[in-house]
Amino acid sequence: MTGEAWLFLFAVVMAAVLLFTMVFFIIMFSDLECDYINPIDLCNKLNQFVLPENIGHAILALVFLVNGAWISLLLNLPLVALNVNKIINHRHTYDATEIFKTLPQHKKECFFKLAFYLLSFFFYLYCMIVGLLKDK
Repeated sequence: MTGEAWLFLFAVVMAAVLLFTMVFFIIMFSDLECDYINPIDLCNKLNQFVLPENIGHAILALVFLVNGAWISLLLNLPLVALNVNKIINHRHTYDATEIFKTLPQHKKECFFKLAFYLLSFFFYLYCMIVGLLKDK
C-alpha cells in the first residue's frame, strides 16, 4: 500500500471513531430529554469526551497538512477552527446548570458534526480506494 492509502485508512478509522462519538452524544442528549439521566451525570459523561474528540479531529487535520492532502485539509479547517474557538473562549464543556437552556444548540451542533463526519467517512473511504487502485 502507498502512503496515500495508509493516510486515508487512518482517516477512515478516525472518522468512524468521531462518528460514533457524535452518535453517543446524540443518544445522551436524547436520554436527557426523556429524563433517563440527570443533567449532572450527562455533563460529567460528555465532558470527558469533548477534548479527545476535538484533539482527534485536530490531529487528523494535522496529518493532512503534513502529508499534503490539501483538499481534505481545507474540508476540515472550518470545523477545526470552530473547535479551537470554543476551546479558547472556554465554551467547550457542558454546564449542568445551563444544559436545558442550551440543549437545542448542542443538539444542532452534534447533528451537524454527525453529518460532517459521515460525509467525511465516505470521502476518505473513496480516497483510500483510489489510493489503493493507484498502487496497482
